[in-house]
Amino acid sequence: MSELQILVTLLVFAGVILVIAFNWLDMALAALLGVSIMLLFGVFTHQEFMNAAQTAGGSLSLLLGGMVVARTLVPTGIFEQVGVRFLRATGGSGKRFLLGIIVLVAPICAFLPNATAVILIAPIIIRVAKALEVDFVGPIILTAIISNSSGLLTLVGDPATFLVGSSIGISFSEYLLRVSLGGLISVLVLIPLLPWVMKDIWSIQRTLPAVMETKKLERPGFCLLALLVLVMMVLLFLFGEAMPFQLVPPAVSIIGASLALLIIYCVKVEPVDAVLKDVDWKTLLFLACMFLMVEAFTRTGILYSLSRNMSIWFGTNLLVVAMAMLVGVAVASSVLANIPVVAAMILVVKGYLVAAEFVPEMAMGPAFMEWPAETLPVFVAMMFAGTLGGNATLIGASANVVGAGISASQGRPISFGTFARYGIPLTVCQLAVSALYVIALQWVMAR
Repeated sequence: MSELQILVTLLVFAGVILVIAFNWLDMALAALLGVSIMLLFGVFTHQEFMNAAQTAGGSLSLLLGGMVVARTLVPTGIFEQVGVRFLRATGGSGKRFLLGIIVLVAPICAFLPNATAVILIAPIIIRVAKALEVDFVGPIILTAIISNSSGLLTLVGDPATFLVGSSIGISFSEYLLRVSLGGLISVLVLIPLLPWVMKDIWSIQRTLPAVMETKKLERPGFCLLALLVLVMMVLLFLFGEAMPFQLVPPAVSIIGASLALLIIYCVKVEPVDAVLKDVDWKTLLFLACMFLMVEAFTRTGILYSLSRNMSIWFGTNLLVVAMAMLVGVAVASSVLANIPVVAAMILVVKGYLVAAEFVPEMAMGPAFMEWPAETLPVFVAMMFAGTLGGNATLIGASANVVGAGISASQGRPISFGTFARYGIPLTVCQLAVSALYVIALQWVMAR
């Protein structure tokens, strides 16, 4: 890469972030223009495109499959039933409404990608907020934040978490043993913060109608089939990698989407085209463009230099490296889409571990899986940083982008500043407790 191409890459990278942060252009358009400028200056070669596609493929497949399955559930009518029951459960209390969002979102996001969960749940949240006569912007932001945070409960809950886990070969069950407790803590720490960040909603009390009828499911058979696909996906997430043909989560997601579309086609509830039309292609395009720009940024040599410098700055002190990753990746993930940021930082950490002689040079290749146990907290810190750092701003995670899009479609656009007002204080508190968890994990792994 020439000096001119390096300069173009850095300027475009910074320019896209600023344009999105100040809401000067639609984020997908800004990212697409950024990639186009890089193409005009010859920043990318065919190989760079292939590298970015390989890195992005798993995460984008996970999102796409989840979106299709979620959209298939819409015509079942099950969300209307859940919405009425959720409203009843609040008893007209804003406090119970906010706590109910956590109870509703967290279990779903443990097994479905966070953006998918927001697609499923956001309409319910908006419906209940309107019934309680409160502004739904705050609850939608909270829904996105919880969906991101709950993605730490399992390996497949968040694409950024899956990206780190798959890069070191951690299994679904090992993740549950080593990391899930930290994810649970990061969700629970939100509860005592809600009366502070959403005090207007927390304190309200409304009188609900004495009778709230729940409509019967119009297509119970179709609903059962759609839910069976969802259950099958969850089971394959849990046990697919232990099967003889080793079904990895992205493959499971695509299989689930295919079966869901087959059911739609056979039952003829609606055209397959209608389902695919409602997939959030804009978010997928935005993430794909961000992966390309991160790939270009990687080629500037800055990340390679960072790996070498880390071995000089930190030596072999893995706890300090883990803390540096927790802070650094979190900050980067707050102003960039967290998935491509994590993809880039995996290379940095692996480069550092090679330079510090924890692993051989072959560890830079995708096939290496013999990572020493003491290096696990560094990668776990990246998982927490990438996933929770994305909570801070509107563009930090795909769930945030999706939630903002749904809110805008209901007449309430969410600005970068509005999201940050809620996201930044919550993220700081979550990262603080995550740091304590990583320290504890380092102590356990060192024994």
